[in-house]
Amino acid sequence: MKKLLFLSVCVALLASCGNAGKNEALKAENDSLTATLASRDAELEEIMAIFNDVQEGFRLINEAENRVDLQSGSLEGATPAQKIKEDIRFISEKLQSNREQIAKLEEQLKNSKHNSAQFKKAIANLNAELQAKAEQIETLQTELASKNIRIAELDDAVAGLTQNVADLIAENKVKSATVASQDKALNTAWFVFGTKSELKEQKIIESKFLQKTKVLSDAEFNKDYFTQIDIRTDKEIKLYSKNAELLTTHPAGSYELAKDAKEQLVLKITNPAQFWSVSRYLVILVK
Repeated sequence: MKKLLFLSVCVALLASCGNAGKNEALKAENDSLTATLASRDAELEEIMAIFNDVQEGFRLINEAENRVDLQSGSLEGATPAQKIKEDIRFISEKLQSNREQIAKLEEQLKNSKHNSAQFKKAIANLNAELQAKAEQIETLQTELASKNIRIAELDDAVAGLTQNVADLIAENKVKSATVASQDKALNTAWFVFGTKSELKEQKIIESKFLQKTKVLSDAEFNKDYFTQIDIRTDKEIKLYSKNAELLTTHPAGSYELAKDAKEQLVLKITNPAQFWSVSRYLVILVK
């Protein structure tokens, strides 16, 4: 009886050990399958993310194409040239981005377990849409050219016109300054009055015994002693003296010596053009 009980216990222990080994193997296999599924799920999520990025790129391209309305017949007025330029650049950049994303997708699916016929068909459709969009942008550029909307040329033309205007403004300023300078020179004269000793000291006149007082040439006298005037506006010169004599030559009848309220003389130039026709320097001797 004891022997029978001992054998029963041994059989039970052996059965228990066998079940434990099987459970460990099953757990390991389950863990491996879980890891494989997780890896495949992550890979699938990455692939779908790329698909979504490409689709979003095509959506943005469609929006940009709709902004460039070439069928209205009034492209120049409806859409500024700079905006057209920006939209075309945006479309080109998005096409290039989609091209790179699709190439990345194709490379990733080569060694993927998800490389099914359905995915291959989806990628083929993306490539077909990409090619269609590339052809559309070429058509768009051709239509733009036919409507004389050559963006680069337009920008250059505007820049050229702006530069021309700036050059003309600068040239006109120089011409105006030259004309003003010439006009001032044509209407400038100089005068001086003083006693005989003052004028001799400044080497303006020369006076010798028993000889007539002589005005020296403008190359000899001190020009800084003269006062500059505009013959168009300065027509009266106060002499602050009761006696005066013009030593330079000026036509009679083009001026007069009048007295002010203090009985002092004032030279009044009645005909400026005639008065200054002989000399632009006026020398007056006061006593």
